Amino acid sequence: MKPEPRAPDAKASPADRRAFGRAQRAHCALDQWADAPKPDAAGRDPLGWLKASNRGRVPELVPVRHGRMLATPFTFYRGAASLMANDLARLPHSGIATQLCGDAHLANFGFFASPERSLVFDINDFDETLQGPFDWDVRRLATSFVVAARDLGFKPRVGRDAVRQMAEAYRDRMRRFARMDTLDAWYARLTSQTLLKLGAEDATELAVIKKARHSTSRVFAEEATEMVQGRLMVRDRPPFVYHDAKATAREIGRFRAGLPAFLAQYRTSLTPERQRLFDRYELHDVAVLTPGVGSVGRRCFLLLLVADQIHPLFLQCKEAGESVLEAHLGPAPGSGSPGQRVVQGQRLAQAASDVFLGWAEAQGGRGFYVRQLRDMKASYKLEDFKPVDLAEFAEACGYSLARAHAKGGDAWSIAGYLGRSRTFNTALADFAEAYADINQADWRQLKKAVASGKVAAVEAASTDS
Repeated sequence: MKPEPRAPDAKASPADRRAFGRAQRAHCALDQWADAPKPDAAGRDPLGWLKASNRGRVPELVPVRHGRMLATPFTFYRGAASLMANDLARLPHSGIATQLCGDAHLANFGFFASPERSLVFDINDFDETLQGPFDWDVRRLATSFVVAARDLGFKPRVGRDAVRQMAEAYRDRMRRFARMDTLDAWYARLTSQTLLKLGAEDATELAVIKKARHSTSRVFAEEATEMVQGRLMVRDRPPFVYHDAKATAREIGRFRAGLPAFLAQYRTSLTPERQRLFDRYELHDVAVLTPGVGSVGRRCFLLLLVADQIHPLFLQCKEAGESVLEAHLGPAPGSGSPGQRVVQGQRLAQAASDVFLGWAEAQGGRGFYVRQLRDMKASYKLEDFKPVDLAEFAEACGYSLARAHAKGGDAWSIAGYLGRSRTFNTALADFAEAYADINQADWRQLKKAVASGKVAAVEAASTDS
């Protein structure tokens, strides 16, 4: 058996890197992208995998996680990144690595502010980020469009067409990024203005962009804070933001006890000029923050800091566990903690990262990453989508994912592998439909297990953070 060829050095010629990409089709031909795992394959244990993914989470919140996943096949998909990682590890792949998002479903794309205060559309969740085959992100994103289209009650062709649109945008933009000046490709961003051109300025996009521009710390402070004895404090808004409730009272107590050391370590993860900016703020309050579906059970806290006694800054401190990809790809080299892994991956893949993005470890060695909670951030509401919106959003996500992969990997190798044939588009759509069927079957397994009492689940309001 021939050993797999080594990826060429980053300084190799574009021709050599493109040739490497083409050669990788011998390990995973484009039409093999249609292959999906068998639902009843030996060793496939979705409920066992789900149970394993709950390790390290707050035990009392695990039933809440299950409850949110039960809502629809799409909410199940959002919480099932570990299941899909186990399935993808059993399939052939391109062998072309990049910095993966690790959980690239459509709900993890949205708007946020760049350090220059422009509105950028990009991936906004990197909890599972790791270096790995670019295929894994592409397959997960593609499947999310089919699952979402079914949840919305659209005709079967709508989800399939959206995947094809996404695949074509990814392939086309990867070729463009490969040919661009290296610095231009590194600095490339998908701005709100570019997105409006792609979507012909429809009402849905205009509404989301308006919401993002209005979503700032100052605006959030008006609804989320109150004055208590002359000091700005976080207002309880359960189940989304609160101070004490059952198990979380225990967790927030532990977190508060180690805050001085935590903040000192977090400060060192920032660049010197951002450390100076951070030093202008004083900590006023700490509350519990409810994370989204996939992160339920991970410890998540909201810090309210204030400068000049009136200017608020909201920082989200979110626990970072081991990436669901690490069991198959190994740990991230050079990252000392899970929080550092998330931050380094995000800085590499995102077009522009939050100036307060950093990491630290809390008492007990739990890794956290820190970022602003609201900084012109907004996401699309799936329930507002029409079929045409889904297709346009798929194009934007394909564009954005290609930019991230070109920055975190080698665009020439990926472009060489994908080529110009539309075999890739069709095969990816076939895979997405097949895996959406698997996701639905796994969701039904969870429903059955909950109904029989084998798995605990409780209903809870869902939110994204």
